[in-house]
Order: sequence, then C-alpha cells, then structure tokens
Amino acid sequence: MERKNFRLIVLISLVSISGFTQGMLLPLIAIILEQIGVASSVNGLHATSLYIGVLITSPFMEKPLRKFGYKPLILIGGLLVIFSLSLFPFWQSLGLWFMLRMFVGIGDHMLHFSTQTWITASSPIHKRGRNIAIYGMSFGLGFTLGPLMTRLLEVHQALPFLVASILSLIVWSFMFFIRNEIPEEEETYSPTSSSMKRFASAWKYAWVAFLPPFGFGFLEASLHSSFPVYGMRIGYDVNTLSFLIPTFAAGSLISQLPLGMLSDRIGRKKVLVTVIFLGIICFFLASLFEHSLVALLLLFTLAGLCVGSIYSLGISYMTDILPKHLLPAGNIMCGITFSIGSIIGPYIGGLYIEQFPNASFFHVITGMLLLIVVPMMIKKQPKLEMHKLSTS
Repeated sequence: MERKNFRLIVLISLVSISGFTQGMLLPLIAIILEQIGVASSVNGLHATSLYIGVLITSPFMEKPLRKFGYKPLILIGGLLVIFSLSLFPFWQSLGLWFMLRMFVGIGDHMLHFSTQTWITASSPIHKRGRNIAIYGMSFGLGFTLGPLMTRLLEVHQALPFLVASILSLIVWSFMFFIRNEIPEEEETYSPTSSSMKRFASAWKYAWVAFLPPFGFGFLEASLHSSFPVYGMRIGYDVNTLSFLIPTFAAGSLISQLPLGMLSDRIGRKKVLVTVIFLGIICFFLASLFEHSLVALLLLFTLAGLCVGSIYSLGISYMTDILPKHLLPAGNIMCGITFSIGSIIGPYIGGLYIEQFPNASFFHVITGMLLLIVVPMMIKKQPKLEMHKLSTS
C-alpha cells in the first residue's frame, strides 16, 4: 500500500473514533443527568464543556503545528482523549465530568485540527471535495455508532466509557507508523508574524464559509444533548432514542461523498444553499409530526442527507477561497465557529425546552438554519486575488 494511502486510512480512522467518542458522550451523559434529575438547562450547559475545551485551545494550535508538524499534535490529542475517557467511571460528579469533557474537547480538537489541515493541504483541487467528504463521512460514521453505546447503560454505567477508551487506544497506536510532515509555507510567511493577523485575514476573505461549520455545530450538539431530554419528555424511551438519533448521522453518510463530488463540479455555494433550505423543510415537518416515530425516523434521515454534510462542505468552501499559507488559520476558524455553535446549541435548546414546554424543540433548529442561509445567499461569491492576500 502506498504511504499516502496508508496515511489517509489512519487519519480517517482517527477521525472516525473521535466522532464515535463525541457521538457517545453527548447523549450518554445527557441521559444519565436527566435520570438523576438535573434540570434541562443545566444539562445543556454541561454539554458545552466539550466545546469550551475546543474554543480555549484554538488560538494556540497554529504555531505548534507549524513548528512540530502534524503527528505530535495528533499523538498528544489522542492520548488526552483516551486518558480522560478512562477516568469517567470512577466518579459521578457534575464538576469533574465537566472538566473531563473539556479535556476530551481539547484532545479532540488537537486531533481534528491536525488531521483536517493535513488532508486539506495535501488534496489536489479536483479531488478536494471528495477527500474532505471522506473525512466528513468518517466522522459521521463514528458519530452514528456513538449513541448506540447508551444501550450499554443497562449492563453497567462504566461500560460505554471503557469500550470507547479501548477503541481509541487501538486506533491511536497506528499513528506511530506514520511519518511526520510540516505544513507548507509561503515565501512571504514569517514565523514571528502575528497569528491574529492571519486569523483576521482568514475571516475577512472566508467568513461566509465559516457559517456552515457554526450551523453544523449548533445542530449536531443540540440534537445529541438537548433532543434526548426533549424526546424523553414527549414519551420516547432511552432505547428508542438510541436508534433515532443516529439516523441523522446515517443520512449524512449516504450523501457526504455525492455532495462533495457535486460541489467539485457546480460549486460549493450552490450546493450549500440548496441543502440548507431542504434541511429547514425537514425540521419544520419534524415539528409537526414529532409524536410519530416512523415520521421522525424518516425526517431525521432526510435531514442528515441534506445538512449532515455542511461542515465538510464549509471546509471545502474555505479551502477554495484561501491560499495554502492561511489554511491552518482557516481550519482553526472553522473549529472556533463550530465550537461556538456547539456551545450555544445545547444551552439554547435546554433553555427553550424549559421555558416553552408546549413548543416543539425543532423550531430552534429551523430558526438557526434560516439565520445562516440568508447571509450566504446575500453574500457574493468571494473573489480573491492571491498575490495580494499572500502579502497580508
């Protein structure tokens, strides 16, 4: 097997197991806290800890990556995730679990940022949508399987955490067979130049591409942490929810690659606007038929087919706009906006459930998707003069 192909397989396997741990932790802890009587708003706020970890470390990721390369950050991040997961079963404490989820977020972000930048920087433009779609599919696969671990609560509360930590350790160990690389630099790049200036340049030219990651973070986190609480309150049991929630991610697995390849042909913006509008329709219909399990299964799957790919499409859109020397900054900005959405989503979702008990939870999601698609429609297609940006 060629070295690059083996590296790609290991990287997407790491992303899969990362998706698995995140997909497991959000509903698993939400269900445990709901069962012991924690308020839904506190439950939602607790879920933000994962993404607070991502947010607080994001500004400090670029320089270590440029100095040490991709592999060291992936190894350290993976080890932090494994260690944190293994500690969950020993104490049931809101404060300690908040900290452990934050450490999982830090480790996951180190892993995601490094793998994401490595894949985007090494992908030729005519295969960029496809490769990033594979990246998205691998995360989606893990996220689809993660919530199924909630069924292990019937055996023992510690079992899901132990299984996830062992699987993470196995996949993480393959990184020792991968050769390290350093991100490519422009001749104009100076190691002493300000990271904040590069973040500002990335935001100036590619802010519209950061809206889909924000929307996906909001959507994903609220579906996996707030919806289980809402679902239990409208009559669904834990086993039903453990199969219902993954159908969204399962839908995204089907569409990730076709949408990525379609965006290579007709453009990212056209595909993004279309799928977001279709997602709005799906979640609006879900608000009308939320008491029908069959309808929700169908609508969650259709929603996943539509908006389950907006994170990877947003990354592709950002990569099209920015030159290579700004890709680390752009990928960090994708992570930051995703994290902000992920922090806001569970808290707003939990607060909405608490304050409006007779309203549908799905109104929150349709409103958010409308807020991100309107600016995307209004904003003209970014036209970047590379030689000017390279001197910024």
